[in-house]
Amino acid sequence: MNGMSMDNFRGLILAVSSSVFIGSSFIIKKQGLKKAGASGPRAGQGGHSYLYEPWWWAGMITMIIGEIANFAAYAYAPAILVTPLGALSIIFSAVLAHFILKERLHIFGMLGCALCVVGSTTIVLHAPKERHIESVKQVWHLATEPGFLVYFWVALAVVAVIIFHYVPRYGQTHLVVYIGICSLMGSLTVMGVKAVGIALKLSFGGVNQFKYFETWIFTIIVIFCCLLQINYLNKALDTFNTAVVCPVYYVMFTTFTIIASIIMFKDWNSQGGTEITTELCGFITILSGTFLLHKTKDMGKSSSGRLPVYTSPESNTVAESR
Repeated sequence: MNGMSMDNFRGLILAVSSSVFIGSSFIIKKQGLKKAGASGPRAGQGGHSYLYEPWWWAGMITMIIGEIANFAAYAYAPAILVTPLGALSIIFSAVLAHFILKERLHIFGMLGCALCVVGSTTIVLHAPKERHIESVKQVWHLATEPGFLVYFWVALAVVAVIIFHYVPRYGQTHLVVYIGICSLMGSLTVMGVKAVGIALKLSFGGVNQFKYFETWIFTIIVIFCCLLQINYLNKALDTFNTAVVCPVYYVMFTTFTIIASIIMFKDWNSQGGTEITTELCGFITILSGTFLLHKTKDMGKSSSGRLPVYTSPESNTVAESR
C-alpha cells in the first residue's frame, strides 16, 4: 500500500465533507416539506408551498455546498477514490433520519451502513495517487487517446440508441433504460468535471487555464451531459420507486465512472494486482451495503411488529382480503 499523497488527502476531506452536506440536505429538506405540508398541499400532490419554507431552502443551500465540495474533490483525487465515497451521504442521511425524523434504522440497515464504511475505508487506504498535471492540455491529451475516444463515442452511441429506440418502447416499464442513460452520461460528466476542476485549481494557483480552448470544450461537455443526465434521472424518479432507483443508479453510475477513469487517467497503471483486487473488494462491499440499506429501509414499520416479507402483488392482495 502506498502512503496517501497530500492531493488524495485533500480530495478525501472534500469528498467526505460533500457526503456530510448532501446527506444532511435530505433531512433538512424533508423537515421543510413536512412544515410546508402542514399548512398547504403536499409536494407529492402537486403543491409548491415548500418554496416559501426557509427549511427547504436551507436544505437546497446545503446540497449546493455539498455538490461544490464534490466538484472540488475531483480536482485533487482520482475518481476511483471520490465516486464510491458518495455512499457515505446515504449513511449520513439514514443515521440523521433515525434520530431526527424518527425513521427507524433497522438492524440490517445498520449492517448496511457498516459495510459501506468498511468498503470506503478499504478504497481510501488503497486508492491510487492522483496523476500530477500541470496544464489542462495534459488532460486533453489523455481524453483524446484512442482508448478513451472509443469509450466516449461508444457511450454516446449507446445513449443515442437507448433514447431513440428503447425509451419510447420500454422507458415506462424498465428502470435500466433511464438509469443506463444517466449512468453513461454521468461517467462522461465526471471526466469533464475533473478536467474543469483541474483547470480551476491551476488557475487559482496563478496559471490561467481558461485561455485554452480545451478548457471551454470540457465545460460545454459538462453542461450538455449534466442536462441530459438530470432530465432522465427525473424521469426515472417520477416513474419508479425511489428506493429502487437510488441503489441501481449508484451502482451503475459508480461502475461506469470508475471504468471511464481507469481508461482516461490510467488509475491502475501504477498499482499491482493486490491493490487493484483490494479496491474491487472494497467497491463490492460498498455496493452490498448500499443495497442492504435500501432494501431494508422499511423493515419494522408493519403494525404487527413483525418484519414485512417481500411478496408479489398477487399475494399482497390475498393478504389484504383476509
